Amino acid sequence: MPSTRDIRRRIKSVKNTAQITKAMQLVAAAKMKKAQDQASNGRAYAEMMNKILVSLKSSAEEGIHPYFSEGKGDKTLVLVIATDKGLCGALNTNLLKKVVTAQLEGEVEFVTIGRKASQGLGRLRKTLIADFPIKDPAKFAETRTVGKFLQDKFLTGEYKKVLVAFNNFINTVTTIPSMEQILPVNPVTLGGKRNFDESSKDVNPVDVPDYTFEPNAATVFETVLPQYVNGTIYQMLLEARASEHSSRMVAMKNATDNAKQMLKDLSLEYNKLRQAAITNELLEITTAKMALE
Repeated sequence: MPSTRDIRRRIKSVKNTAQITKAMQLVAAAKMKKAQDQASNGRAYAEMMNKILVSLKSSAEEGIHPYFSEGKGDKTLVLVIATDKGLCGALNTNLLKKVVTAQLEGEVEFVTIGRKASQGLGRLRKTLIADFPIKDPAKFAETRTVGKFLQDKFLTGEYKKVLVAFNNFINTVTTIPSMEQILPVNPVTLGGKRNFDESSKDVNPVDVPDYTFEPNAATVFETVLPQYVNGTIYQMLLEARASEHSSRMVAMKNATDNAKQMLKDLSLEYNKLRQAAITNELLEITTAKMALE
């Protein structure tokens, strides 16, 4: 049985831990609000751009742009967006589980954003060809480097398609590990919402608005599609960062609550031991007094 000194030492340790987790909870809550606003603000633009390009894909002429058709190779390239730091619950574990269990054809190679992604894939002995460290808060200029790398790889024809695995932000307590195809152009789900369904892949050309391209469709696509890829990757990164800060805030809140409950249990145990010690001392005094009479 532990002594009262041991329990006092444990109470002090748990109090210090609770102060740390409470501070981390407050910091994560402040970052969470900003990250959630960024993810929500950019979502409408990304979804509309994706919807338009998916519609144009079905009506575009064959071979008008390589981003509209699968590559000739049989390999798949996957960008995994995870966190740099831990203490965010099972966020990274669930994402890596989603990546590992995905039924992907042919050889799969990986590109990562976030130290936890590269470390996890390294432990799983997956083929990692590039890692891009992007600090928080994320900047669009930094994601352009990632987008250009993925596009250059896809244009070589070595890869059949390019996928992005990230944590899709739904709300503060709900994040969904998702894997979306970004190349060739495909319907993408952001934030668990979609303004169009899988049937958009087979849109009737009659239903697609009659766009007029100046100077021509090929030139427009050459400019718009790279920007679309960069913008979509940036939006996915924002979704992942919002998920990270939300999960960390929830995890630290749970840790603080557990520490408080542990303090109550330890205090109760300490009081019981102290009361028992006092009772024993009273019994000893009473026994000694009776022996002297």
